[in-house]
Amino acid sequence: MGSRIRIGVIGFGRMGRGFVDVMSKSEVWDIAYVCDLHPATRELAQRTLPGARVVADEDVLFKDKSLDCVGLFTLADARPGQIRKALGAGLHVLAEKPIGTDPKAEWALVNQIEKSGRLVAVNIFNRNAWYHKEILQFIAEGEIGDLAIVRVCHMTPGHMPTEGHDPEGPPFHDCGMHYVDVARWYAGSEFGKFHAQGLRMWNYKDPWWVQCHGHFQNGVVFDITQGFVYGHLAKDKTHNCYVEAIGTKGIARMRHNFKEATIECHGVNRTLIKKGAFNDKKLDVMCDVFARSIIAGKNLGFPTARDSVIASEVAWAMLKDAVRNSPPSVGTQEEMMAILSNRATLREGYGLPVHPGDSGKPATPHTSAACGEDICSMQERQRRGAVKSDACA
Repeated sequence: MGSRIRIGVIGFGRMGRGFVDVMSKSEVWDIAYVCDLHPATRELAQRTLPGARVVADEDVLFKDKSLDCVGLFTLADARPGQIRKALGAGLHVLAEKPIGTDPKAEWALVNQIEKSGRLVAVNIFNRNAWYHKEILQFIAEGEIGDLAIVRVCHMTPGHMPTEGHDPEGPPFHDCGMHYVDVARWYAGSEFGKFHAQGLRMWNYKDPWWVQCHGHFQNGVVFDITQGFVYGHLAKDKTHNCYVEAIGTKGIARMRHNFKEATIECHGVNRTLIKKGAFNDKKLDVMCDVFARSIIAGKNLGFPTARDSVIASEVAWAMLKDAVRNSPPSVGTQEEMMAILSNRATLREGYGLPVHPGDSGKPATPHTSAACGEDICSMQERQRRGAVKSDACA
């Protein structure tokens, strides 16, 4: 490796552009390639990075012996093959989550990754959040006594049926796996028993709201609520996002508005109330930790493929439990079409779709995807056809 880390980016959609924007501002990264199947997206990449080589064939990257790593910002069905190619080429990997479309395929990848000697970071963005780290430190100091209950809620007027990333699954997997991971991270234990209840909003086939409660193997109880059902047609849109840790002596909690995060920790010796930037997907933190890890030759704190796959597998299991428990249906297809029609014209709010003709610049915190993932409009997906790189992401 030279004085800078040479990376090839595959997928110049919304997440790819976000990572490139952060890396371009750093002296550590040298973005040598951008690969995307979509011609218009490649044109955008060339304008954005005139010094990079922009290609449609990902194999061009994997054959370049001068690269140190690749960034995989494609959809889940494309990532397994790309990860295997990267490992075969001796490259480190920075990937979006999930790393595959089903747990069996994901665990096969984890086994390959952990035997490869390569560093593979997966963007479970909450692991990079200052507010979670400060709360966990507060808990570790014994301020709330023994952790007893973890509560996580993430409800927004986010993406609708037909808008999301199909290979990533319905919302409780695509987005909810982030919050499954948060609960596990706080509890410091693996999941034990749980029960999930879903709701098929607007008479859609998949549950668009799911709540799961249960306990971890160490006895900590949890509930996780996730749904993109939170007032899509309200005049003034809002959301409900929080994490709450309840102990035997005190409590610690956080909330955010996608611009600012607030933590409120009430312990036996001190009270900590702090506000700071939410920092959306924390891509700057992710890129910094991953770069320092590559230079050091060991993981200095980035989220791992194993953590990602555990979150993915459990989220799938919880979603399937919700389906087994016969989720009722509330609302109509006509309401769903009215929401989709309304969202086709929205340019400000929470969890907006990306529209054809948008500038391609990373979204601001106020207009970013509600779950920290990309939202892809039905029209854009149709325009792209079979493109795997998620050009609007």
